[in-house]
Amino acid sequence: MTARLIGIDWGTSSFRAWRMDAAGRVLDSLDTGPGILAAGQEPGGFPGALERAVGPWLGRGVPVIASGMITSRNGWVETPYLPLPLDAAALAGALVRHRARLGDLHFVCGAVDGADGPAPDVMRGEETEIIGHLAAAGHDQAQGLFVLPGTHSKWAQVRNGRLAGFRSVMTGEVFALLRDRSILGRLAVPGPFDAQAFMRGLDAGRAQGPLLARIFAARSLALLERLAPAQIADYLSGLLIGDEVARMAPPPQVPVMIIGRGDLAERYRIALSQAGGAARIAPPGMARQGLWTIARKAGIV
Repeated sequence: MTARLIGIDWGTSSFRAWRMDAAGRVLDSLDTGPGILAAGQEPGGFPGALERAVGPWLGRGVPVIASGMITSRNGWVETPYLPLPLDAAALAGALVRHRARLGDLHFVCGAVDGADGPAPDVMRGEETEIIGHLAAAGHDQAQGLFVLPGTHSKWAQVRNGRLAGFRSVMTGEVFALLRDRSILGRLAVPGPFDAQAFMRGLDAGRAQGPLLARIFAARSLALLERLAPAQIADYLSGLLIGDEVARMAPPPQVPVMIIGRGDLAERYRIALSQAGGAARIAPPGMARQGLWTIARKAGIV
């Protein structure tokens, strides 16, 4: 089959790409390659990294569309943040075209919520995943709450098929800092997932009192041998996710769709369920579906 589009989801530490035919079917895919932080330091910069990753796919006039942190200030081409509400047509109309030796590339813009307010918020890449889910589900007038776990988790509200609002939470980054660079991490040792420790952390996350005090209690529990070294990381994960869910989740009767991969999405599903919510994990491939949908709207396929 003939390729009609190459879609790339290029994040800070991840690279995923798909070669698609005229119907959006995947002809080939890969999920190995440098994130933007590493790619920017490699020989040839971003063009060189792209050619090494998907070189055999390039050429013959096949357009490339990319979203994620590759469109940030630290990426290849910085694209604007578009104001809300936002849908596939708006993203398609604002694609930033870049002509390179490798061919034409089209970069998806990010989104901004409350640009003029006291606490503006931004995203890059998650908007494409949300658009992909709406397209895959066929919900042109969809309503709902979406959670996209990650380094900076996003809680996004969709109304009438458009991204209407969102809020970012630094749970993933704070967890990594506590685990790798804090006094708590010095007591921890790696180990397999400990469901019991994670559930204990969820309970602590839902508790009252200052979050920073509850975080320090993880050290006290470890020092008093009430938390094993191999349990510390999962306890902290549960505590932080539990606190996030307690502050961000809607009333129990409001369903939540989780767009994410693997273990992290499952942790959020457990946390939301424990809080009395109705949560489901979206099928994989939402970024790819979003890139295809935006490209179709833009007329580049």
